[in-house]
Amino acid sequence: MTVEKIALITGANKGIGHATARQLGERGIVVIVGARDEVLGKQAADALAADGITATPLRIDVRDPACVAEAAREIERRYGRLDILVNNAGTAGAFTGTPGEATAADLREVYETNVFGVVTVTHAMLPLLRRSPAGRVVNLSSHVGSLTLNTDPASPLAGVNMIAYQSSKTALNALTVAYAKELRDTPIKVNAALPGVVATDINHHRGRRTPAEGAAIVVRLALLDETGPSGACLADDGPLPW
Repeated sequence: MTVEKIALITGANKGIGHATARQLGERGIVVIVGARDEVLGKQAADALAADGITATPLRIDVRDPACVAEAAREIERRYGRLDILVNNAGTAGAFTGTPGEATAADLREVYETNVFGVVTVTHAMLPLLRRSPAGRVVNLSSHVGSLTLNTDPASPLAGVNMIAYQSSKTALNALTVAYAKELRDTPIKVNAALPGVVATDINHHRGRRTPAEGAAIVVRLALLDETGPSGACLADDGPLPW
């Protein structure tokens, strides 16, 4: 008998997270639609279920350790394990000034979700992932987090200098490497996915790609077989330098 895989996607009520949930669900995976807003999460899960996808809403605010811990307990009660964790929830924050104008509070606002939120969720879900025969963790990163691209004068990113968002994604890349190193002797693989410039709330829907297009690399990494990489930073067209 084939055992269905269980996937949790944070921030799955919209954008890349919702597209990821849909694409995983279309492949027969049970998707847990993680959302900070309980009503929006249920609406998103109901929309997937209407299309024949097995989807369950779950309230999870990645900035609230108690909420995340309760979410982990709920997953354990329902399923006993977790096979795929997609750390998708993210924010660009409200700060739009120069690096010299930024305060620690400006960065902290973004880091609470993009960095500390990932640590909180991964910490809570790792015991459940260890029960999976082939656990997968996918962290939603960005090209703007690459130090190599940011320091190359010829790079399209040479003129981009969003200190809070960019540095949070660089930190997320470092987390990806750290978790992959710890878990290298286990079946769990941890990678960073680069969806490209997707039209979402973060960029006021000015992105060139659709959420479905951005979700493709996330899904590919979530479904890696045992020969796939771990501790890598990957876009549709291959690895990106840290």
